[in-house]
Amino acid sequence: MSLSRVVATSLLVAACGGDPAGDPDTGPTGTPGPYFEHAMFFNQDVSSRPAAAKSSQIIGALRTAGGWGNRDHMKIDFGFAVMHTNADTQMRSFIPDEAYFKKPDCETMDVPVPIPGNVEGETGYACTSGGDCHLIVVDDTNAQLYEMWKANIKSSLQFSGGCLAVWNLDEQYDKTLRGDQCASADGAGLPIAPLLFNADEIASGELAHAIRFVLPNDRVRQGYVRPAVHGAYTNGDQSSDLPLYGVHLRLRADYPIDSLPSEGAKVIARALQKYGMYHADGGEYALTAASDRLTTAKWSGLLGESDLEALLVEDFEVIDHGPGIEITNDCMR
Repeated sequence: MSLSRVVATSLLVAACGGDPAGDPDTGPTGTPGPYFEHAMFFNQDVSSRPAAAKSSQIIGALRTAGGWGNRDHMKIDFGFAVMHTNADTQMRSFIPDEAYFKKPDCETMDVPVPIPGNVEGETGYACTSGGDCHLIVVDDTNAQLYEMWKANIKSSLQFSGGCLAVWNLDEQYDKTLRGDQCASADGAGLPIAPLLFNADEIASGELAHAIRFVLPNDRVRQGYVRPAVHGAYTNGDQSSDLPLYGVHLRLRADYPIDSLPSEGAKVIARALQKYGMYHADGGEYALTAASDRLTTAKWSGLLGESDLEALLVEDFEVIDHGPGIEITNDCMR
């Protein structure tokens, strides 16, 4: 890959980036999963890593811009559905939606569609509310994860979709994942499913991976930092220290976790201290969880959407992942 394809500009250098895979000679360390058979960036214990040199400036810029979405309330979105295939699951072809489909970033292969099921934010597969309508399906038999943005299945004959990203769950991905400058079903080019948390994980008392978070686009600068491989164009102050796509935040070690209102919130907070959270997309709900429609444990009585509202941006530190990378949209698959 030529240097022109990965350009670190003066505004991006030292923002928040680096090599998310640990030692570049040995690859990622840690217990693999969820879903993936090899350790990934989200498996890394970063509790003892130093904060980035510009951590306080980045957090300060995020505070000045308004903090989290939802009027600076850390809310949890429980609308993501993670479905698994079975012996009856049929493959379905789709027509790429030109408004949301990019080549060569996105796949055009057939997608398994479990019945019953639903896309994000809907009770079924039809995208009727104008949301992101992510379709997430895990094929355990063939070790593949299908993630699509703007999926819309109206009938057996009508299936349109935005960007489809297919992840091989038995593959050892390097730091460019599916390809540098390549979108996935998420703005940062990351997988979605392994960064969600579900009710069974939280009920077990331990969340063993980093999680996904989002910010309004006016609180993010253009560019990205590893482990992200892509970034959306934003309208944040480009001359400021605002975070980039892919920024890695860690809850401060001295945060009083026992002050949180539920056991579920405490489990997540401990994971945020150990693994942190990665910025993956634009939006108002800071944290994203999997629906409990397909889990044994249920969210009721375990975790509410406002149980982490006490967490402010000032309670987090930025983990250094090296220099920022300029967006070129020159996807290299």
